[in-house]
Amino acid sequence: MPRSRWPTGRVATTSDGVRRRGKGLNAVRHRHRRLRRRLQAKRTKSAERLLKRRRRREARFAANVNHIIAKSIVTEAERTGRGIALEDLQGIRERVRLRKPQRVTLHAWSFHQLGAFIAYKAVRAGVAVMVVDAAYTSQRCSHCGHVDKRNRPDQATFSCTSCGFAEHADVNAARNIASRGETGWAVSHAA
Repeated sequence: MPRSRWPTGRVATTSDGVRRRGKGLNAVRHRHRRLRRRLQAKRTKSAERLLKRRRRREARFAANVNHIIAKSIVTEAERTGRGIALEDLQGIRERVRLRKPQRVTLHAWSFHQLGAFIAYKAVRAGVAVMVVDAAYTSQRCSHCGHVDKRNRPDQATFSCTSCGFAEHADVNAARNIASRGETGWAVSHAA
């Protein structure tokens, strides 16, 4: 159900259309990056100590945001009696080609940590978690199944060239991931 999108500040999107934001996470990271740049230029022992402290503080803040998002996703899945399907984002940093500002955001975001938080919270709550292949989930129409690169005219919009279905791109991809999760669950539990 959750669909992760990195460059825009939306950390996860559910197939219901609920988009979870890392509230202020990018702003905090930009501020920390500016402060790190200034401290690194000083090259003193106290600057190194402050850099280490700043790195830990940013990591704690990001982990807290991931905990909050994971808890809300698992709570909603438990309340509605559904499972959670996550896309397999392993190796995404090597596959994706982005401009430098977007690369910084992508490499700073801890999607593995968010997935791990969702997984352990789901096990505690008794919610099924399935990891599905992420291939073409953002280019496939959740309405008719048509796959085309032109279905994504820009980052935020999805417009099917075959049936004309239009939706927010993250919500459409989340629905594709949810349907793959349902299919995978049915296949693995058919026996």
